[in-house]
Amino acid sequence: MRQVDQVLAVVAERRAEFEEKRHVPPDVVAEFKRAGIYRAGVPRRFGGDALPPAEFLRFIERMSAVDASAGWVASFGSSAVYLAALPLETQALLYADGPDVVFAGGLFPVRPAERVDGGYRVSGRWRFASGCTGADALGVGIKAGDNEAGRPLTAVLRPEHVEIDENWDAIGLRGTGSHDLVVHGVVVPEEWTFVRGGRPTVDEPLYRYPTVPYAGQVLAVVGLGVARAALDHVMDQGARSTYTGAPKPADRATYRIAVGQAEAQLRSARAFFYESTEDAWSTVVAGDPTTPEQASLLRLASAHLAKTSLDVVRAAYHLGGIAAIAGGSPLERHLRDASVVPQHAFLQEGMYDGAGAVLLGVQPFPGYL
Repeated sequence: MRQVDQVLAVVAERRAEFEEKRHVPPDVVAEFKRAGIYRAGVPRRFGGDALPPAEFLRFIERMSAVDASAGWVASFGSSAVYLAALPLETQALLYADGPDVVFAGGLFPVRPAERVDGGYRVSGRWRFASGCTGADALGVGIKAGDNEAGRPLTAVLRPEHVEIDENWDAIGLRGTGSHDLVVHGVVVPEEWTFVRGGRPTVDEPLYRYPTVPYAGQVLAVVGLGVARAALDHVMDQGARSTYTGAPKPADRATYRIAVGQAEAQLRSARAFFYESTEDAWSTVVAGDPTTPEQASLLRLASAHLAKTSLDVVRAAYHLGGIAAIAGGSPLERHLRDASVVPQHAFLQEGMYDGAGAVLLGVQPFPGYL
């Protein structure tokens, strides 16, 4: 990716604006495009970069340390891996003007769609379409006919065919613009639908990497960036004078112990996360399919990272003392943002159940693998 320092500087300067407006404005999304964020998951055959997952994840980690909402929105630069399941002819049309295409989706709840000649008539309301206000293409989850008993489809629509109900109001990640999408009877051609996580039509290494686990990874790493920022903040504050005249934080054993424990927690979870990523990537680069065990470790590492990141932010918040409770303080915002990440369906504690099942050689719950 290009102009990394420049785009991070823009995010740092305008992060308060994201929270106030409840979305990342289009001109900032345009900066993301220029930095190559949205071509990161696009096939090389269509002019994209198809970056190795670890490279993209480390960038999202850095951005999230500056602003979690920006990192969350930028993380969907990976969503082109889903679109690789579209027919090649459709992808050629999608990227006809270049690979810097922003895709956002409100995939749930999956809605029934009427089968019509050549496609599906789509109507309904879908939740949590993060980044939708800056999207060039929007996806919604549907089921119809023979697909009702199988995996749901994603229908891809142009923004002019979708109404955005700007109703996102949450305690954290306020700037993600995760609004509802509303569609009224739009016919979507069959060639503009795909199964999320379905077999890709592009044969490049990135599209052999486990798709659904990757979708969880790009979100979990947002929490990692927030935790890093929170912990760095309390370390920077260690030499501050206190309101009461008590010893400076860094002079207290309890403060030093808590910082050391949090650092060890965060680095351990981060190491597991990237170790699992590199292991799976090495397999696909070698031309081999990843194993269910590798895919499961990606999911486990992501859920564990999201949980650990929140634990670290909580510890940092407590270390911040009375100053942390002020509205708009760095730790107040880090706590709010970090608390949202593990609430995502891909990152909840149920992932430990699925991973435990795989480790024990029993069948995990449906949809885990």
